[in-house]
Amino acid sequence: MRRSHAVLAAALLVSAPGCKRAQREVVVYTSVDQPFAEPIFRDFEKRSGIRVRAVFDTEETKSTGVLNRLIAEAQRPQADVFWSGDPVRPFILAKRGLLEPYASPAAASIPAQFKSADGLWTGAAARAKILLVNTQRVAPSEMPRSIRDLANPRWKGQGTMANPVFGTTTMYVAALFTVWGDDRARAFLEQVKANGTRIASSNGEVRRLVAAGEVAFGLTDTDDAHEALLEKAPVQVVYPDQDDLGTLVMPNAVVLIKGGPHPAEARALLDHLVAPEVEKRMVETAGHIPLRRETAAVPTAPGPSSFQTMHVDYARVADEIAKIEPCPCPCRAVSGDGTSRLSRAMVRFSAVSRVRARRGARVRTRRSSTRAAAGMHGCARA
Repeated sequence: MRRSHAVLAAALLVSAPGCKRAQREVVVYTSVDQPFAEPIFRDFEKRSGIRVRAVFDTEETKSTGVLNRLIAEAQRPQADVFWSGDPVRPFILAKRGLLEPYASPAAASIPAQFKSADGLWTGAAARAKILLVNTQRVAPSEMPRSIRDLANPRWKGQGTMANPVFGTTTMYVAALFTVWGDDRARAFLEQVKANGTRIASSNGEVRRLVAAGEVAFGLTDTDDAHEALLEKAPVQVVYPDQDDLGTLVMPNAVVLIKGGPHPAEARALLDHLVAPEVEKRMVETAGHIPLRRETAAVPTAPGPSSFQTMHVDYARVADEIAKIEPCPCPCRAVSGDGTSRLSRAMVRFSAVSRVRARRGARVRTRRSSTRAAAGMHGCARA
């Protein structure tokens, strides 16, 4: 009798209001665009019952913002997963010992070059750095075909690219330094600057400038080009440097944060993010490039086997980026505290660009974006 009373009391206690079991959750930091990432998180919640708490990067400080936050929180990690819009920021975290290896069974069909053998990072769909050309300003026979066209006097004042201190443009410039060497890459940046190349606040703004015909062409990413094409803008995508240098492919990368508060939930989310169905969704909705051969590509973003890719060592690119993004505040790169030749070249390039920006119609937006990025990290320059 006493035993039955004890069982009944326990049942009542469990079912009493305020005694519900806490919902499982996972915290993810990401530089993947929110309109594409949010539905994937919601789908994971429905399938798993695990709540996703997501922290997104801003468009103007892509990759840099959440990266520096992860480093600042190293002693007391708040995030479980980092879903990066490129593969090199995870290398920066790995060098600091901030990642937990995990070889997801869902990633078995991803080619070896797009994941690490030790399980520290796993690729999950990709983007490429391409030229977006306005077809109303440029005839088919005159299309720019190389990144070098940004420095070609034929296109003086008619090209644009995103601020090279942030996002995938940082990765692209760093890749040039690893492939070309310091002297050639630095000379190229000087030539681009002298050619009047317009510096946009983001890849999204590059897309808008090209689509509106304010410039003839710009360096941006395949997902931004995909948006322009969906909007029926008068643009064409050019995969640059198919004769020599090749086009830079930038797979998204998913990593586990060492010491994250929800390790089991983190592995479940990583499994979801690298699964074939999520890659298919990113290809179809975000214009990403499939890494798996069995995932069908879309016309605006063909698979990497259909064009010549740039041969880069992502780890070396990460080393170059670390020189211009010394933690925890990205403003050091702009203020000139970096010591590498890459850092000094980027500082000069950005400084001239800011002077030109003050003469443009979007100066207030750019200033506010810079201040927001600085303030986000507690920088006195804000």
